[in-house]
Amino acid sequence: MGNTTSNPADVRLEQAPGLEEIDPSLIEHERLRERSFSVRRSSQRGLADGTRTEKGRKSGKWDEFVTEASRRVLNFTPSWFSVNMGTGILSILLYTLPYQFRGLKTIGTIVFFLNLVLFLVFLGMSFLRYTIWPSVFRKMLFHPQQSLFLGTFPMGFATIVNMVAFLTLDPPTNDLRTKSFERFTWGIWWIDVILAAIIGIGMLFVMFTRHNQTPKDVTGAWLLPPIANIVASASGAIVAGYLDDRRATITIIISYILWGIGFGPTLLIMALYFNRLAMFKVPANTIIVSSFIPLGPCGQGAFAILRLSSVVRALCHRQAEQGGSRLYEAAEWRVFGSAVFAGTVPVALVIWGFGFVWLLIAIGSILHIRIRGEHIPFNMGWWGFTFPIGVFTSATVQFGTELDSVAFKVLGTIFTVSLVLLWITVAVGTAIKTWQGVIFMAPCLNDGGSLPPMGSADVVSKSRATAGIINARSLGS
Repeated sequence: MGNTTSNPADVRLEQAPGLEEIDPSLIEHERLRERSFSVRRSSQRGLADGTRTEKGRKSGKWDEFVTEASRRVLNFTPSWFSVNMGTGILSILLYTLPYQFRGLKTIGTIVFFLNLVLFLVFLGMSFLRYTIWPSVFRKMLFHPQQSLFLGTFPMGFATIVNMVAFLTLDPPTNDLRTKSFERFTWGIWWIDVILAAIIGIGMLFVMFTRHNQTPKDVTGAWLLPPIANIVASASGAIVAGYLDDRRATITIIISYILWGIGFGPTLLIMALYFNRLAMFKVPANTIIVSSFIPLGPCGQGAFAILRLSSVVRALCHRQAEQGGSRLYEAAEWRVFGSAVFAGTVPVALVIWGFGFVWLLIAIGSILHIRIRGEHIPFNMGWWGFTFPIGVFTSATVQFGTELDSVAFKVLGTIFTVSLVLLWITVAVGTAIKTWQGVIFMAPCLNDGGSLPPMGSADVVSKSRATAGIINARSLGS
């Protein structure tokens, strides 16, 4: 999150002179960081000097490992699921790119399994965090910035649902094995729907009742909870294309509702964000990457309704081939499906164009920061580059498919190549910072996410009892 010296524990947040005038929260951010790593340094020095535990046993490497692992779990925030979002959308784009070369789908599948492993690891660490320290969940939920990243959880899960559908149901068949996968995929999609609806709507209520915000506090992260519903809607559009007519109809109806639940609030929040940019200028360098997030609802929103309209047209044409129904005759079903698709294309293009504006604003904001000579420190927020650009690319590719447009296909391929390079850069940076341990920091903890000095025996015994490695006073409960 900042540049490190030869000792990875010595961390400083880089900021230009006078940056605190742009974003005063950076002062508090730096204080928490220094508090966390000062405890880590003192703990390491104590272990190196051969301090003894309460039971008289000499500390060593194991104590250092347990203490550091405990600190990382304690400071494991929901923002880590943004890694799944960026990795998942990359696997989808590689698998569905219009211009395929031999082995590209295999690469996309490998990236998917990497994403699946990461998701399970992150889920396990989150479970440990909130099981060992139950009070941390309340602190995270009521923190006005960290809680917003809860929306990354259903979005990361949605990318897994989509790839499961591609790998198990494409091309669709009628054998029993495919039917079992169909039921499984539909079931996990419903899990994503429930998670997205609870987090998307619930976090808005928490913001209205528990968070203290000012107009200057508005960031692109405000969009994360409602975007989860748009992503679930887009996932439903993909899954519906492989289901039987009854399940597909239910999925389409729910997906349109989810699209409304998500896209409406995002428009309101984007208006607030536009006002914040006009009144207080671009965000500080530490959170400038969040300027890409408004690209997400536009790209995923355009993709969702375009893909949904394509599935609606296919369903209506199948109904027409069956001779119609009690509601409409065969010809009316065919007209209805074609009308939905024809009406959706211009709307989706308008939304895509709106997203293109945010893309240019985000790129311009990055250039503005660099021209001012400010460094953009690496942190978890850099994953905000990947998913918004990824879903905007998926919408571009979808336009190329539905309109048979070479221009959109080529543009989507260019965006995909750019995303691959960007993902590699961010992934390598995250791996390095993870190895060093400097990227684990939870601003929602008022003590900087530090652990009290204790030996590994005490840590292990308290962990097993789920009483916590840290006492209630150190968490400010």
